[in-house]
Amino acid sequence: MFLNRREAGKRLAFAVRDDVGEDAVVLALPRGGVPVADEVARVLGCELDVLVVRKLGAPKSPEFAFGAVGEGGVRVVHDDVVTALGLSSREIDEIASSQQHEVERRVALYRGVRPMAKVQGRTVIVVDDGLATGATAAAAVAVLRHLQAGRIVLAVPTGSREAVKDLRTLADDVICLEQPEWFQAVGLQYQDFGQTSDQEVLEILAAAHLGQAGTDPGTRMRDFDVVIPVAAGCDLAGRLTIPAHALGVVVFAHGSGSSRWSPRNQAVARTLNERGIGTLLIDLLTMTEADDRAMVFDIDTLVTRLVAVVHWVADHDDCRQLPIGLFGASTGAAGAIGAAALEPALVKAVVSRGGRPDLAQDWLGQLVAPTLLIVGGDDTRVLAWNRQAAAAMHCPHQVAIVPGATHLFEEPGTLAVAAQMAGDWFVRWLKLSS
Repeated sequence: MFLNRREAGKRLAFAVRDDVGEDAVVLALPRGGVPVADEVARVLGCELDVLVVRKLGAPKSPEFAFGAVGEGGVRVVHDDVVTALGLSSREIDEIASSQQHEVERRVALYRGVRPMAKVQGRTVIVVDDGLATGATAAAAVAVLRHLQAGRIVLAVPTGSREAVKDLRTLADDVICLEQPEWFQAVGLQYQDFGQTSDQEVLEILAAAHLGQAGTDPGTRMRDFDVVIPVAAGCDLAGRLTIPAHALGVVVFAHGSGSSRWSPRNQAVARTLNERGIGTLLIDLLTMTEADDRAMVFDIDTLVTRLVAVVHWVADHDDCRQLPIGLFGASTGAAGAIGAAALEPALVKAVVSRGGRPDLAQDWLGQLVAPTLLIVGGDDTRVLAWNRQAAAAMHCPHQVAIVPGATHLFEEPGTLAVAAQMAGDWFVRWLKLSS
């Protein structure tokens, strides 16, 4: 019935457009619903976001759903299916707990610290690639009822007649283009039904948010090496990347044993560049100094040099008039906090990833710039230090935990979560200060 999800989304958009008002928002059910919803949002000119829910699958047949869980701790269970499967309350709780953890992981991955699109009082169009049992969509409707959405429209390209009938009792409207008499599986209604990856979801959402910010994601970036004098006889090497129509520029303060060539820092910088934010990857220590542990923990030196770099950025032709943010890792986070405290007129936002803000104790109370402290959930010692540092802050701040991550964010997907959190924070606060 459909070539692929994109083609289905375009057809679905024209069926939905007469059923929405001016203040509608499109929420996709990831992952398969995201490319469909992207086309719907493009045609309607609506805001796009995700709503994370997970099916509760039978122990021996995970694809057979007996319910679902969603954001906000919502749980939907089909009692008749549970009875037929003979599931105990303990089994249900174990499966639900596991899937709730996955909900939280995906919320952190897809949305980071960015708040969910406002739904209270608005028409919400919930989009998926199809309806089999309808359990996932039912959970989505339950979440939106809890969030006081004004009108809930469920829109899908295809679905079973039974699921559509059941969901009409929950949603305010259900739009389903095709309801085959003998419905077996959603994938059978598509010629191409390849799996939608997390990376594809992130790229779609990043492009949508860039468009909503008025920034063209396809514009070219300027990328070049720089040398910055910070003291007599001390020049620091860096790499400056500035997208066209940049929202601001973020200076990276690397931690111990790291540099502008760090794959982790470069990965975060790429994410920021894709969000329309310029980056300066700079080595705050020379090669000789980087091998000296005393220099690595010399926070005063890091702060002094970072202040000099901030002034250089503020005066540079490609960065002048752009709001400045600081991104610090490990001991570099302490340097970033100190520099931000000393230069409140220039530094508008700070993000720390696995950082040591506790080493900036003298500056924490002076900090004005909104500060995000990203910490791995399994990095318990550093998490405790970050919470202590946050308690001493008077600026807008947040401790954001990446589930399952350790200190270096080496676990699959955890660095991407941290990068998205950083991007959301910088977009929010740099835009407000521009």
